[in-house]
Amino acid sequence: MENRLKNKNTNSSDVWTAIQHLQKAIAAGGVDPKLLALVHLRASQINSCSACVYASVAGGKKAGDTDERLHNVAAWREAPFYTDAERAALALAEAATRLQDGAEGVTDEIWAEANAHFTEEQIGAINLEIALTNFFNRINRTIKEPAGKTWG
Repeated sequence: MENRLKNKNTNSSDVWTAIQHLQKAIAAGGVDPKLLALVHLRASQINSCSACVYASVAGGKKAGDTDERLHNVAAWREAPFYTDAERAALALAEAATRLQDGAEGVTDEIWAEANAHFTEEQIGAINLEIALTNFFNRINRTIKEPAGKTWG
């Protein structure tokens, strides 16, 4: 796959500054970076964003997660490697990502389960991570960004 956008430096520096502020807000939310990487990975798998799948696996490893957990996140419901809190975050990520064609989205049950495991600040950070991941997934799919970069 060849990237359609040859010069990414043509993007406004204001956009990258705003993204950095969002990333700082996510990091300040008190959520384990391994969990954020799992959420990023699952949303990216759903959206078939190979660049973000690659980057989130690298990010998960950098945060100390295992190959076993990273390679099984697509089947997190059946795999025994995740805590109840991680399962709640992954369910939230899936529901918030699958908002197409009349999909139900985040149900009261999914929201209640997340609330049982995380503070409001943490849920805010997880939700922002999901939204930012979907943002990058859509950009990368549009410009055909290939896998192989971790962006920091």
